Amino acid sequence: MRQNVGSLDRGLRILLAVIIVGVLLQQQRTGEPLLFWLVVATLLLGTGTFGYCPLYHLLGISTRRALPS
Repeated sequence: MRQNVGSLDRGLRILLAVIIVGVLLQQQRTGEPLLFWLVVATLLLGTGTFGYCPLYHLLGISTRRALPS
């Protein structure tokens, strides 16, 4: 599993996940909308933390800088 998410992309994903969870806690949502947004936040947090996005892999996209050789 090779990292394909750059540092700016990772930071934005983590920030967005924290914002989503904060809004959900503030609005005290329940039911299916809560579950949907928790799954989205979890995916964003996971891809931001590990630096790997399966969708980027399938599409052949990488926002990570290539290491100098």
